[in-house]
Amino acid sequence: MTATHESSDPAQPVPFSDDAWGEVLSAMDRTYADLVDYQERLERQNAELQEMRTFLNAILSSVSDVLIVAGRGGQVEQVSRSVTLLTGGQESQVVTMALPDMFAEGQRPLLAAILQSVREQRRSASLECDLLTPGGVEPLELSVAPRLDDRGRVDGYVLTGRPLGALRKAYAELSASLDALKTAQAFLVRNEKLASLGRLLAGVAHELNNPISFVYANTHALERYAGKFEIYFTRVQDGASREELIALRQDLRLDREVQNLRMAISGARDGAERVRDIVEDLRRLSSDGSGEMVVFDLAETARVAAEWVMRGMSQSVTLDSTALGRAMVLGRPGHIQQVVMNLIQNAVDALEGVASARISLSVRTEAGQAVLIVADNGPGVPEAVRAAIFDPFFTTKAVGRGTGLGLSISHKIAEEHGGLLALMDEAEGAAFRLELPLAEGAG
Repeated sequence: MTATHESSDPAQPVPFSDDAWGEVLSAMDRTYADLVDYQERLERQNAELQEMRTFLNAILSSVSDVLIVAGRGGQVEQVSRSVTLLTGGQESQVVTMALPDMFAEGQRPLLAAILQSVREQRRSASLECDLLTPGGVEPLELSVAPRLDDRGRVDGYVLTGRPLGALRKAYAELSASLDALKTAQAFLVRNEKLASLGRLLAGVAHELNNPISFVYANTHALERYAGKFEIYFTRVQDGASREELIALRQDLRLDREVQNLRMAISGARDGAERVRDIVEDLRRLSSDGSGEMVVFDLAETARVAAEWVMRGMSQSVTLDSTALGRAMVLGRPGHIQQVVMNLIQNAVDALEGVASARISLSVRTEAGQAVLIVADNGPGVPEAVRAAIFDPFFTTKAVGRGTGLGLSISHKIAEEHGGLLALMDEAEGAAFRLELPLAEGAG
């Protein structure tokens, strides 16, 4: 290596020392290492950017809702594939458009005002707007949100929305499904009521047969009395003497028959009124209850329903209904009657083979609620099935003895009336509690 020396000639270059060359080489190594590191970071960032672009393109291609990204000046920058499908153009054609030009001309001032409001207030806004398509216009429910840069300034807009046609179609389908469910529920209620009525036919026949037979027998008596009076009045018209008429009256026993006639008329009237009451109860019982809600006495409705179930029983069961207090509620009496019938019929079925079978029925008011309790002294509800007792088609009865819908429908009816049907915890037998809101003004 050349040794360093001093020169008196300024034109002669001064050679570098070994230390100086070492520093230069070290600086070059550091610079090259920095360049390599920068290159690696740049490649990683480029890869991440490319991955992000691929991810965004995948989202824009797969999203079904309308998605439009626009710059601060309103120039379209990106759109989802759903937009190009609606407009019938290529993405390259759409991104060259001004945002207002994509919508109906009459709505462009409104869209411009919305964009200005979003830019000034930095808050999202919504509007209905008609997107221009080859087949006309497609109404959209749009949400316009501001797009902020890294300094928090509005750098553009993001518009998202769904065609109102699809929303309206979905709403129509939902409404149709709801109507179908309501129809199905009404059908199930009527079917369950018919099943209950079928079990009561024997009792109905018996109840109607008694007063009708009584009326029929009294009509025969009235016919006999009418014959005797016809004989007497015929002799009166023929001019019979007073003595002969007195003797005829005694022979025909007309004085006694007049009293019997009044008794026969009274008995026939009682029988006819009994038939009328039975028919009226049947009419109320068979009504579908789909009309307007009315104010009615829960105790009276429960009494009528209980009497009909008890009429159709083939076993000996005592019904205790002494605790039926007056409770006025607002609802559909036919549906509530069906609930009570289901509860009492279930209690009757559970009491089969039970000695001294008893069902108690009570109605009282508690804190603005009318409370009906139907309890029996049967074997009760096993713990294993208590959680499923209100499930549709769940039944512990033998095949052909029940549909498994009675309690499920009753529970739904109680909810529709703003009330509650629940199984109570009892030491003996089973007890169900029906709660219904009292009618306004009822105490």
